[in-house]
Amino acid sequence: MNEERVLALAGLFQACTLAHQLANEGRCDDLALDASLSSVFRIDAPSVIGVFGNVSGVRVGLRTLIGQLDESSRDMAVTRMAVTVMRLERSLARRRDLLDPLQQGIVSSKRQVEHFGLNSPQVFSRLAELYAGTLSTLRPRVMVTGNPQWLQQPAMVERVRASLLAAVRSAVLWRQVGGRQWQLLLHRRQCTMLARGLLTGTTLDNR
Repeated sequence: MNEERVLALAGLFQACTLAHQLANEGRCDDLALDASLSSVFRIDAPSVIGVFGNVSGVRVGLRTLIGQLDESSRDMAVTRMAVTVMRLERSLARRRDLLDPLQQGIVSSKRQVEHFGLNSPQVFSRLAELYAGTLSTLRPRVMVTGNPQWLQQPAMVERVRASLLAAVRSAVLWRQVGGRQWQLLLHRRQCTMLARGLLTGTTLDNR
């Protein structure tokens, strides 16, 4: 396990946490959501940290990851979601017929970001539509449970789906830097130490 894999993993857990919070509370950390959404559009970033802007972009994810690796404070709903997203990424990798339209959709969505802004309803709607038209057709499906009060609102469902798209982006990144699911079991202690070190660094220098 190395810092790049931990950062990618933090990105995955952050996006899953945001989807879970939106579905249950109707709100989430806005800065974390911005960083996760931005990661979807940074396809050619030179490094893992470049995908999220800086380490503080995945601060929520690092905290979540530490909590998930510590069995006493684990949120099983977030854990299940993250594991399902990892499996979904594997399904996507075998489907070139979906990979191409997904990448093209992200490129066209980037133009909307430039025109309307990252947090605009138009961008959330487009990313959600992209998720529904590609990733939602694969197995396993990511099940998000929450409060019907929020999940009956189309705009909130779009935010949840956009967050799940960001989660898949991080799962792809995790795989690209050599991440494998078994590493979470064998290197849990090392992963926790690296995540704590990165989190401490963001607190000290706000990078």
